[in-house]
Amino acid sequence: MTGPGGQRPRRSLKERLAAGERLRGALFRLPSETLVEMAGVAGLDYVVIDCEHGPADTALLQSHLTAAAAQGIDVLVRVGTAEPSLALRCLDLGAAGLIHPHVDSAEDARRAVAASHYPPLGDRGFATYSRAGRFGTVTAADHVAAAAQTLVVAMVETERACAAADAIAGTPGVDAVLVGPADLAADCGFPGQETVQALMGRAHEAARAEGRAVMTIVPGEDGARAAERAGAQLILFNMAHVLMDTLRALARPGSAESTSPRQPLDAPHRAP
Repeated sequence: MTGPGGQRPRRSLKERLAAGERLRGALFRLPSETLVEMAGVAGLDYVVIDCEHGPADTALLQSHLTAAAAQGIDVLVRVGTAEPSLALRCLDLGAAGLIHPHVDSAEDARRAVAASHYPPLGDRGFATYSRAGRFGTVTAADHVAAAAQTLVVAMVETERACAAADAIAGTPGVDAVLVGPADLAADCGFPGQETVQALMGRAHEAARAEGRAVMTIVPGEDGARAAERAGAQLILFNMAHVLMDTLRALARPGSAESTSPRQPLDAPHRAP
């Protein structure tokens, strides 16, 4: 299948992961097409638009996807818990994949996959006249082939989910596992960092054992390098943290706070 103008389409995130690539992306909760464009210009591999903790306005999302397409950067969308209707709209708009939060069991994982794929793997409603189908100008066969490249990321965010990580990761159609360290810490009653790290390690080990990619949220370059050394293929920079670190450093250059900010719950790889 060829793209517009007869050009060969770029490889999907799923294909790049299968080839063993390590991919870096940025997590955005603030609606800003310019930030998405900047991520593409900077050379990141993908962005994540957070519709769970950020706005779930699909008109805004379409603007972000259009900006991303102009820069040749893929977009993953984090939907809410068990939101198949939002998942459908995100994919119809052209998202490269979905991150499903609060996947606690194999059954939750199966529902996430079902919302993300066409039959027989899933039960996504079929349409070629959407933006993803180039407004009806592609054949059904080509559209189905492109949709098969949808990346499905299961978020593991509770102690129960960590215990079921083998079954979650082993669910057909799950491509990657992301541990949500903040929710995991809250679920465990905010224990010490060692407890959270041990649970995360178990989930990551289960993902790798099943041949799934590990996605890890990090606050900066040091965390990214640590995560890559630990085997993560998908690095996701928490841009709220990156921006706040940068702004604090600009506001108080040389101060202890600007050089050693507080330890965030969603940055387990950050050096103390």
